[in-house]
Amino acid sequence: MITTDFVPGSPCWLDLGAADPAAAVRFYSAVFGWEADRWDEGYTILRRDGRAVAAVGVLTEEGGRPAWVVYYATDDADAAADAVEKAGGTVRARPFDAGDAGRIAQFSDPQGGEFAVWQAGAMAGLEDTDGPDSFGWAELWTPDAAGARAFYEAVFGWWYMDTPLPGADGAAGTYSMISPKGQPAERMHGGLMEVGAEELAGSGGKADWHPVFYVTDCDASAARATGAGGRLLMGPEDAPGVGRLAVCADPEGAGFVLLAPNPD
Repeated sequence: MITTDFVPGSPCWLDLGAADPAAAVRFYSAVFGWEADRWDEGYTILRRDGRAVAAVGVLTEEGGRPAWVVYYATDDADAAADAVEKAGGTVRARPFDAGDAGRIAQFSDPQGGEFAVWQAGAMAGLEDTDGPDSFGWAELWTPDAAGARAFYEAVFGWWYMDTPLPGADGAAGTYSMISPKGQPAERMHGGLMEVGAEELAGSGGKADWHPVFYVTDCDASAARATGAGGRLLMGPEDAPGVGRLAVCADPEGAGFVLLAPNPD
């Protein structure tokens, strides 16, 4: 589960790079009921009952596409950048200070999956996670699962627990659930799976990190997404042992998942 104690290597922040941030804020507010809180020029914090759940900023990277970026907690952003390069990844933005809030760096893994790290200063990270209409899971679709596992283990020390995907004799592949270094299985915060080129068409064949937002009614949330101009790419459908889910894209094409988890 994603928590707000932010041990190293766990998700701690989530933001969307959008060509039209104001339109993106309207869309996600319509889907989840989030409130907008302008924090800085071109950057808006999204809140649920006053607590930060995500943010939206202007897409500034040349050639970039609208997408969600997951940030992982680190005690040393500069050391994380060195680890990324040593493991074969790319440093897209070298570590820099975001005022007194913290220190940030942005990377790509060897398969092109974009992610970031956050070294907390005055701001620790998200304030509301793992509940209705909030960030509950981070998922990576990648063309090379073995390569992705090795990379993130080298950078963050993640460990994995594998489970067969639905299909005869596990023929559909393997889903690797991710936990931070030194943490128990109860602290799983995401998963990765190998997918074909058709599933990565939206990212140009590159690996793709996307957030999973927990909801109480997947069908109703999916209907709000399509009603606000988003697209439904899959579902809603039942995932045995997981819950009811839908894969969506916002009006600019940024992908995300809605999940109404099975009751414990």
